[in-house]
Order: sequence, then structure tokens, then C-alpha cells
Amino acid sequence: MAGALSFLLPLSSFFVVSCADYNTTDDFTAQPDPAFVEPYKDLAPIKSYIDRSNYPNMTIGATLKVTDFNKQELAHAAAVTNFDNLAFGSTLMSGSIINSKGVMNFLDMKDLLDHVQEIGGEVFGSPIVANSFQADDWLSLLTAPVEIVVDYVEGKSVNYNDMTTFDGTIERGKASIVKYDGQNALKIGTSANVRIIEGFEVDPFATYTTTFWAKADKNATFNVTFSGNKITGSGANGRFTFPAGKWTKIVVEGKAAEGVTDGYLRIENALSCDIYIQKVEVGYYPDNHRPQTAQEMKDTINYALNTWCDGVMRINEGRIKSFDLIDEAIDTKAELENGMYDLKHSTEKIFWQDILGSENYAPVVSRIASGAFEKNGGNPSELKFFISETGLENQKTFESLKYWINIWDANGAKIDGINAKLNLRYSEDETKQAVNKATLDNLLDNLASTGKQIRLSNFDIKYLDADGTNVAAKDITEVQRQKLADYYGYVIKSYMAKIPHEKQAGICKGNLADTGDPVGLWSVDSSSKDWVRNAVYKAFCDALSGK
Repeated sequence: MAGALSFLLPLSSFFVVSCADYNTTDDFTAQPDPAFVEPYKDLAPIKSYIDRSNYPNMTIGATLKVTDFNKQELAHAAAVTNFDNLAFGSTLMSGSIINSKGVMNFLDMKDLLDHVQEIGGEVFGSPIVANSFQADDWLSLLTAPVEIVVDYVEGKSVNYNDMTTFDGTIERGKASIVKYDGQNALKIGTSANVRIIEGFEVDPFATYTTTFWAKADKNATFNVTFSGNKITGSGANGRFTFPAGKWTKIVVEGKAAEGVTDGYLRIENALSCDIYIQKVEVGYYPDNHRPQTAQEMKDTINYALNTWCDGVMRINEGRIKSFDLIDEAIDTKAELENGMYDLKHSTEKIFWQDILGSENYAPVVSRIASGAFEKNGGNPSELKFFISETGLENQKTFESLKYWINIWDANGAKIDGINAKLNLRYSEDETKQAVNKATLDNLLDNLASTGKQIRLSNFDIKYLDADGTNVAAKDITEVQRQKLADYYGYVIKSYMAKIPHEKQAGICKGNLADTGDPVGLWSVDSSSKDWVRNAVYKAFCDALSGK
């Protein structure tokens, strides 16, 4: 079972137009220039405010869609000018790259990596594996049951030549045993619905063949239903037909309708004429598939993982050096006997951990991904893997993640850090906001205690009024925006203070500009759609510089 591998080389080039010095990044000039107005027009790019001598590992990142970045428009200009590195989320995960037949389209990924390399930027790699945004159709194809050879099974038969009375099911109209053409036969009247064979159990996956001999004095037309499933004939409107005056062998093939276990074949006669039936036989070919064995399934998943990692790392060529290895593995609705949360499992989709085993999940993925990275030109001493998880402000979720990381570490996994995906709110209610701050401080203390490198991502903060209602971007006041900006600054300063300098892997912004919520460093002008720096932009600059 091999999936085709395709690298679609980009034909586009990068044409750059000169603009303000503000947008200059190394030898690259971003275009167009992100708009700015008083009182923030004199601020420099955000990343320039980091004190690299005291915080050598501190970085500030931005999250973009691949398509938005490759357009080289406003979001691209803001990102490459102001941020150390870029993350592309689900748009660089297997679900966006691999189609249902296993063809991998790395056109956009190659385009952006070539450009980032050209301008001296960096990319933080999307999760190697996860439970969401995976190539589910491809994995389902690879793990589908195996086709096998099966023998025909003879089933029930009924010979109406040997009967004098009919005791079968008549759903409508009339049917009886009569003398016809010198022998006994089942007569089915016009407009009658009659089961000519029944009383056997059906295999829901098997294909059944029902054979019977029929005769009529006129050309006959009728419908056929097999165990709740209407079978299409070769006549007009999907009916079955046979000519008048001779015994004709009728063969009907079909499966039972979903959920039907009672086996039968029903003749639904038309108005044309009476139909006479002799011997009826039914048999079937059992389902000619079997599930893959545990070893076959393991081999298949290892093939898929090797194919995916080799494809990613071949395009990467060692350029992305830090990746999320596994994303959101913890299931907060399932507990182990020791009280820790279990990993997520599924009976409907293929989850890597269900095949590789929970305790070997990260060890296997890190081994295969590391090997592919080195094989395709990467320096293994530069490679870093993070485990990304959401909801870590919950103590039990954090303890559960630490539990699983300890198991994976012990089993040989390469896990360098934790990527904590934030879910932050600012509240005008002072009591609630005090709880928000305390929760954040506790999260950072917990993360620091792991001894791993710590990255914060999804760094967006929503604004809630005193009643707990979201304040929209279009409604937020300057005073409210400043309160929000102050909290952004608090988060950055707390991270830089609580996470040891050598363990800081940076903070990654979620949205650069406002969405429906005021989450951006830029507001969006309602008329011109220009991006306008707001107080959050200044808060980033001040916090990163230590003010």
C-alpha cells in the first residue's frame, strides 16, 4: 500500500518593491508597509526591543496562514518586519497537504520556506502528528480491511413444484399454488407483493445471489426488493422484465439494507399479468475482506508515519529546526486508574497512539521524525521537539501532561520543550481579573518546574466587561484597549521573569490584527481596511524592553 509522493515545484518568483526603512529586514524590504499613525508611529519593529544579551533565547513569533504569507501582502509585511519567527498552524499539517490517495502537495510549503530562507527568517514547525487536521482519508485508505478470496455459500431453496399450498408472506394482493403448464407453481397476481423466499439470516456485508424460474402469458415487468433493499433491474424505471411464453431464469444480486437482518426476496408485480414461479434458490459470497491484523496495522501506520515525515523533511532541508511533535494528546474526559487523564482514543478514526501504543507514541514519532530530519540535510544537534497542549492552566491537565512526558522520556523520546497554547481573558471585574492573573502565574510556575524549554502560543487575549460579555473590536474604547494592552504586557513580563532565560523558547501571537474581537496589535480601519497600530503594539515593545 504505497501513497504517491508529489513535490509540486513553484514557478513564481519574489518581486520586491522598495518602501520605508521601517520595513527593512536584513536585505529584504517588506511590501506593503503596515500602516501606522500617532501616537505610535515612531516605534520600531517589535522584535528589536528584545534585550538579546540578557534574553538570548527569547523570541516573539506570529501565526499566519500559508496562503496569506505567500501573497506577500499586509499580513506578510507585518509578520516579517516585527517578529522573529512564523508559525503556520494547521495549514502545514498532513490534513492540508495529503489528499485521500496519499499524494502530498508541498507547493505552498516549499514556496514559503524558500522565501523565509531568502530573507533570513525562521519558521516554527507545525505538529508532526495530532488527532485533528490529519490526513484521515489517506489513513483510512491505508488501514482498510484486506481483500481475500471467499467461496460461494449455498443457502436456502424453495421448490414450488412440490407444494400444494403457499404459506409464505403475502404483503399485498393474492398468491397461491396452482397447476400451470403441467406442474405446480406459485401464482403471483397483478399488483401483488409476495416474498418468494424468506426466513434466513443475512450477513450485512455479504452479496447475495437469488435465482428463480418465472413464466407469464404476457411480457412481464416487476420490481424486486431484497431484505429491505430495492434492487435495480435492466428494464424501464429499474424494473425486472422477461418475455412471455417460456420459463426464464431470473438472477438477482444484492445486499441487505443497513440494519436489516431478516432475509427475504419480494416480488412486487405490475399490472401487466400474473407471474408464475418455480424453484427459488439463494446463496451468497461472504464479505471478502478481513480486518488487518495488529501487526499489519502497526506496519501500515509505521509506513504512513515514515512517508509523511520523509516528505516534510525532504522539503524542509533542515531549515525548520523546531517542531511541535504531538499536538493536544490529552483527553480531559478520560481518567486512568492513577487519576491522571488518559490520551485521546478513537473508534471512528485512526489515531496514531491507538496503533503505536500510548507509552510508545512520542518515542516512535520522535525517532522517525529525527531520522528523516537528519537524512534530509538537517543538523540533529539543532533539532528541537515540543509537545503542544491546551488547557494547561488546569492543574490536573498540567499534571497529566507531565505524567505522559515522563513516560515518553523514559522510553527514549526526544522531547525538548512544552508549547503551552493559551486561552486568555481580561475581565473588567477586578475579582475575576485577579483570578486570571493568579491562574497565569501558576501556569508559568508549573511550566518552569518541568525543566523543559517553554513556548507560549495562541497569545490572544479577549476582553470581557464586568458582566462577562465579550467586547467586540468595533466597540472597544481607548481606555479599555489600554487595560487590555497592560495585561498583554503583564503576560510577557511574567513569562520573561518566571521562565529561566535558558529555557525560554519564546511567545507566539495568535492574530496580528483585530478580528471580531480586539485581539490584535493593529486595529483595522473600518473604511480603508488599513492596519493601524494600537496600544497593544506599544505594550509589546515596552514589555520586551523591560519597561
